[in-house]
Amino acid sequence: MTPYKLGFAGAGNMAQSIIKGALSSSTLRPQDIFIYDIDASLTQSLQESLGILACSSLAQLCVNADIIILAVKPNVMAALLDGLKEHIDGKPVVSIAAGWSADMIAQIIGADKFICRLMPNTPLMVGEGMSVFESPCNLPEDKKAFVESLFSSLGAISHAPQKAMDAVTAVSGSGPAYVFMFIEALSDAGVLCGLSREQATLLAAQTVMGSAKMILKTGSHPGILKDAVCSPGGTTIEAVKSLEHDGFRGCVIKAVEKSAKKSKSLSQLT
Repeated sequence: MTPYKLGFAGAGNMAQSIIKGALSSSTLRPQDIFIYDIDASLTQSLQESLGILACSSLAQLCVNADIIILAVKPNVMAALLDGLKEHIDGKPVVSIAAGWSADMIAQIIGADKFICRLMPNTPLMVGEGMSVFESPCNLPEDKKAFVESLFSSLGAISHAPQKAMDAVTAVSGSGPAYVFMFIEALSDAGVLCGLSREQATLLAAQTVMGSAKMILKTGSHPGILKDAVCSPGGTTIEAVKSLEHDGFRGCVIKAVEKSAKKSKSLSQLT
């Protein structure tokens, strides 16, 4: 597959996760990655630490890169697109901003442009990401294949229609934060019960990772796997009873619903 040079407009956490994941997996070379951000000190620091190339303007970014990845917060996307549209020519843009559909982006940069929208998450930094592509996508087939290959090398990929992307954002895009909170709480509980912090965190994190792999590898419903751990009158069912009493599942469902609504509210051009 022909390698392309990537240009990142935005140098925040998600952009850094993609870059570090791509470099650690040898999917991209440092010299094939260009980055621009209004915080020049940040891009300079990334150039020094990762060997990628910092750009001083959007125009310079577009000159050097074959594909532009839009990696900024939703509230500054309109300004970014407005400054970008005169420089991109026929180069594809790939957006990872929450709430911004391909149609919304096209309203600013033009309906004739090549646009791909996807929602990744931060675990791609360690090769275990979940990236969902909005479908359809009008990128040329070779560049579309390259982008999908890039994100496939950083974890799993999937596709969803535009109307489902707010739910995608709420479940997998924001999901790592919920999981980190659960691991932290599980670790706190271990410390409360007498474990060292180091051991409690190891036990909690490995348990979450292993449980997730069981679902993916067996294809079993989570409820069935949960029941298999619960012995009659045992310790696990006692804990499950407590979680149910305190509304554990309801809290998670409500949080995801609120996240999806917030994502939808970002889908208003301002």
